[in-house]
Amino acid sequence: QVQLVESGGGLVQAGGSLRLSCAASGSIFSITPMSWYRQAPGKQRELVARFISGSSTFYADSVKGRFTISRDNAKNTVYLQMNSLKPEDTAVYYCYSISSYGVGYWGQGTQVTVSS
Repeated sequence: QVQLVESGGGLVQAGGSLRLSCAASGSIFSITPMSWYRQAPGKQRELVARFISGSSTFYADSVKGRFTISRDNAKNTVYLQMNSLKPEDTAVYYCYSISSYGVGYWGQGTQVTVSS
């Protein structure tokens, strides 16, 4: 079993910054590096950022140049630095990983609210 716990969400004004954290525990030896998704009210959950291989990364077009995904392997933690936040970034942010057995794991989510 794997547990993913997000933190760092909150209320921020447009143009502000937040850093989200996702800490993994449990059988972490079997999982891929965590990725970040978000789900806004009334919308489908969407991929925000992920590691492709090694240090290569993918970002959704809507966050490219503003968000940065990083990780600290020693702490089993992945971060999402979010700068120049916009009201349309308001969503619940989730981290996700998948094990080598094909089992997916989601965190409980952390709310990010950006006021205009």
